[in-house]
Amino acid sequence: MITDWGFPDFDDHEGVHLFSDRASGLSAIIAVHSTALGAAAGGVRFWHYADHRAAITDALRLSRGMSYKNAMANLPLGGGKGVILASEPGATVSTAQLEAFGRAVESLHGKYVTAEDVGMSEARMKVVATQTRHVSGLPVAAGGAGGDPGPVTARGVYLGVKAAARRGLGAEDMRGVRVAIQGVGSVGGGVARLLAADGAKLTLADVNAERAKALAAELGAEAVDAAEILTLDTDLFSPNALGAILTEQSIPQLKAKVVAGGANNQLATRADGKRLHDRGILYAPDYVINAGGIINVGLEYLGQGNMAEVQARVDKIPERLVEVWDESDRTGDPESEVADRIAQRLIGRG
Repeated sequence: MITDWGFPDFDDHEGVHLFSDRASGLSAIIAVHSTALGAAAGGVRFWHYADHRAAITDALRLSRGMSYKNAMANLPLGGGKGVILASEPGATVSTAQLEAFGRAVESLHGKYVTAEDVGMSEARMKVVATQTRHVSGLPVAAGGAGGDPGPVTARGVYLGVKAAARRGLGAEDMRGVRVAIQGVGSVGGGVARLLAADGAKLTLADVNAERAKALAAELGAEAVDAAEILTLDTDLFSPNALGAILTEQSIPQLKAKVVAGGANNQLATRADGKRLHDRGILYAPDYVINAGGIINVGLEYLGQGNMAEVQARVDKIPERLVEVWDESDRTGDPESEVADRIAQRLIGRG
């Protein structure tokens, strides 16, 4: 019998663990979606949520996405995600809370492997690592796999954007292709720099408006208000901030012919993938295009290969996207559903 826990995004998760530590004030969630292929790997984010239910929903969605991402990247890892709840917007996670989270990870005895995500950093992950060895994305020697996943994620997204532009726009290169980038942090900013070097015509937006303006000035791009970026008349929309931005309300406003970016969980609901498809908008499934970071830290944790191996695997991201697009064309099914179906087969749930 399958129990309905009241969370639509609960997907036969193997475990959803809620942690509280009175001494440090830690409130955290670790969701383990699948360990069919190996330890459940996925970053931990420090974020403020409207309520605890929203935090659990985020952990459920992100951990499922990590199962699919790791499977599609051919990594011997399952999918999990950690969330440390911020008490208020702009709050800072304390050393004591990071240590308590490390103990929480350790209590799962290797079932979950954590790494850096939104609101975290290498320095913070080093604190977590004082309490558990099940951490990846730590500083490494030159040439070794691992370290900050942002630049590697950005490179994979960049390669995926070029493949999507070729598929959806018929663009042999990025010269003159109009790209609207939402979010110019570690990943989005890296993608912007790479595309600018290729001659793409960029429009940038970020919740930190000054950051977007500064990068736009550096790259000769345009900066717009964050509220405008999704509705611009552009060729390709690249979401690289937080998720759930493609909705029943926002999709009809899109003027882009292609959506390809590094944000996790871009679709607010599964139905939104069909909405994109019905509008004829080519979609690069997020957990396929943004797999560079987990390839990097996953190989670090597994002790397999070096940065040359990481780059070789990241270079295969466009091939996996083409596999998804080809099956979508054959079946008429949305790209998002096709990617899910392939990933589910890989983790033994298809």
